[in-house]
Amino acid sequence: MDTALGQNGAMTPRSRGRRRAKPVEDDVIPGLLSFPGEPPKTHVVVGEHAPEFEGLRELVDALTSDAADLRYTADPLDAEMLAATLLSIGEPDRERFENDLENVVLPEIASRGTTEALLILMGTAAITAGGLADACYLAAGKLIESGVPLPAWAAELRDPVTVSGCTRLADDQGIMAMLVCTFHRAGRSHALLVTVDPLDCGAATDLHWADAADLPKMLKQARAAAKSSGLRVTQEKLETAEFRWQLENALAIRAAHDAGDFSPNAEFQAMAVLTRARLRFLPLSGKPLAPHSDVNDLTYAFPLPSLDELPAKRKKADGPAPVYQLKISLRGAKPPIWRRLEVPADIDLARLHRIIQIAFAWQDSHLHVFDTDYGKFGTGDAELGHRAEKPVTLEQVAPGAGEKFFYTYDFGDDWEHDIVVEKVLARDETATYPRCTGGRRAAPPDDCGGVWGYADHIAVLADPSHPEHRDRLDWLGLDSAADFDPSAFDAKEVTRALG
Repeated sequence: MDTALGQNGAMTPRSRGRRRAKPVEDDVIPGLLSFPGEPPKTHVVVGEHAPEFEGLRELVDALTSDAADLRYTADPLDAEMLAATLLSIGEPDRERFENDLENVVLPEIASRGTTEALLILMGTAAITAGGLADACYLAAGKLIESGVPLPAWAAELRDPVTVSGCTRLADDQGIMAMLVCTFHRAGRSHALLVTVDPLDCGAATDLHWADAADLPKMLKQARAAAKSSGLRVTQEKLETAEFRWQLENALAIRAAHDAGDFSPNAEFQAMAVLTRARLRFLPLSGKPLAPHSDVNDLTYAFPLPSLDELPAKRKKADGPAPVYQLKISLRGAKPPIWRRLEVPADIDLARLHRIIQIAFAWQDSHLHVFDTDYGKFGTGDAELGHRAEKPVTLEQVAPGAGEKFFYTYDFGDDWEHDIVVEKVLARDETATYPRCTGGRRAAPPDDCGGVWGYADHIAVLADPSHPEHRDRLDWLGLDSAADFDPSAFDAKEVTRALG
C-alpha cells in the first residue's frame, strides 16, 4: 500500500528546513495518513558496494557537498540524517559494508581535513556503535587537533536520549496503522511517525521525522483526513519496550520485503537506519521478533453500527418522558474523566450535543457526531454519512437502561466519549433539567492533541525545566502552572453552566 508519506517523508539536510511544505489538505490520499512536503533530492550516489566501485571520490564529494549546509544548522539531527544516508548504502550487507566504511570510506573523508568531513564523522559516530563509532571518533579527534572547529551542537551528542508519548493509532477498517513517539535530547524534541500497513504483513511503509511542536497539528490533520474517508481512528498508549518491539517488527518485515527488490526506496532505507539508531535508547521487551504471520494485525477494529430502522418518536399520548441518568466518559483518559448527567429522555441530539459541550467545557469549535446503533447523527453531511441530529431524540437511539452509544468531538483530536444510560428515572417536578450529579477531573482544553497529547501536556506543565513549559503556559493564557489543575471538578458549577 503506497502513501504520500513514502514519497516525501524522508528529509536530507539539504532539503530539511529549506522548502516550504504544502498544507496537508493539498496532499491528502485515501487511507489513514498523509503528510506534507516534496520528494527530497538526495545527491549521494548509491552503488552495490560503495567502497568497491570506482566512484568512491564521487561518493565522498557528494557527502561533503551535502554536509556544507550543516555548517549553519543548530540541530545535530541534520548530521545524523546525512550519516544515515551514507550507512543505508550498505543495506542489506551491513557487516561487510561497515568494514569497508571503517577501512576505506572514513579515511577518504578524513583526508579532506575540512569542517564538512568533521560533521560527517560526528554524525556517523552518533548513530553507530562498536568499532565503527570508535573509528569515527578517532578520525574526528585528529581533525579537531589539526584545528578544524567543532560545530556548536557537538556537545549535544553526548547528552542522553529519552522518549515519551509512545502511541499506536489505527483505523477501524484495518487499512492503516501508525506508531508515534517523541525523542528528547539536550532540550530538543523530535517526533517520529511510522506508518504500518496491516494488509502488507504489518510492514512499515513510511517513516517521518518532524519537530515535536508540529506533531499535534500533523496528527489532527491526518485523523481529519481519515474521518473524511469514513474511518474511525483509535489510539493506545504503549509502554516503551512494547513500542520498540512493534516498531522493530514492522521494520524487519519491510526489510524482508525489500530484500527481493532491485531498487528499494533509498529515502526509506536512510530513515530506517536513523530510526534503528534511536531505538537502541529504548528498553527491550524481552520478546523475540514475532513470526512474519503474527505481525499483521496492529489495528483496533470496532464493529460498524447497524442501520436498523429508527424507532418512532414519543407521542403526547405516551405521557411525559422520563429522565435518563447518563454517564459520559472520555475514552482513553487515565485517570478517568467523566460526567454523570440527568437529562429528559426526549431531548433531541442537537440539544444533547450542546449539553455535552458545556459539561466538558469544550468550545464547540469543531465537528461532532453521535455514533449509534441506528446510524451516525450530527451536522447533516452526505459525504461523511452523517444524518441530521436535530430531528432525532435521545430515547430514539437509546430506548432504555443499559443502552450505549458514542459521541466524538473534533475529528482531528478525536475526543471520543462513551455514553451509557445508567438509569431511567421518574421526573422530579421540583428539579431543573439538565443537571450534573457527578463526575471526575477537568476536561482537556480544545486542540491539545487528543488524549495522549493531553497527557503529555500535563507532564510538560508539571515540569518547569521542560523546554516547552513556558510555551504551554502562554498557550493556555496562564502565568503559572499552579493555575492549571487537571483534577478540578465541580458538579454544581457544571449544573449552573447548563442552566
